Amino acid sequence: MQVFTETLSADGAVTLTAYLQVDSPDIPNYHTRPAVLIFPGGAYRVLCEREGEPIALSFLAQGYHAFVLHYSIGEGKRFEDPLRDGETALRLIRSHAEEWRVIPDQIAVCGFSAGGHLAAAMGTVAQERANALVLCYPCILESMSALFPFTAPSLDKAVDKDTPPTFLFHTRDDDAVPVENPQRFAAALDRAGVPFELHIFASGRHGLALANRQTSCGCDGLMSRSVSHWFPLCCDWLEQVFHL
Repeated sequence: MQVFTETLSADGAVTLTAYLQVDSPDIPNYHTRPAVLIFPGGAYRVLCEREGEPIALSFLAQGYHAFVLHYSIGEGKRFEDPLRDGETALRLIRSHAEEWRVIPDQIAVCGFSAGGHLAAAMGTVAQERANALVLCYPCILESMSALFPFTAPSLDKAVDKDTPPTFLFHTRDDDAVPVENPQRFAAALDRAGVPFELHIFASGRHGLALANRQTSCGCDGLMSRSVSHWFPLCCDWLEQVFHL
């Protein structure tokens, strides 16, 4: 594995960390690979590390290159700032596709909570769009701006026929982000004729990440065997979307 970090802002606050598979003569069929660009959550105020590197390493183990973006957050920012960061990161990956051995039209964006909002933007309002979206207990509706330091748009209203295929998961009793958020996005995808897969698990608190011991911080409430199935379900779905 090759790991390095690119700085994307003058103040050094916005960074992209790459986790790249290394070519091996024992795996000659994989010189280039699909990639996943990951946006941790944190209400656009902080960035949850449990939703960053552990997710990248999990995708890495499934044969993907992975990237984690630390995007603009906090007071004094506007929604356009993290959106610009996401587009910059995606353009950078595509511009280095040959060097980093990435298949440029097989890049998924995976976001959690507010990071899920940003990921949804990368398939709707962004000029540089991802090839697939993975939205994990995502904020979608403008009403979620009550939690943010700025107003963010309702992205279900921005879905169009060019929005990429989307995987969504949520829990029915999430008390931080109502389940209506992914439901509204999925309904918009359906109206636009965009393929999607939606999983709503019966129970689980917000911020489960992988929902296993790896991302639990030793807290039983951050583990759920049923919800942890989202990750292999997502990988199966990505294989179909990218025809791997």
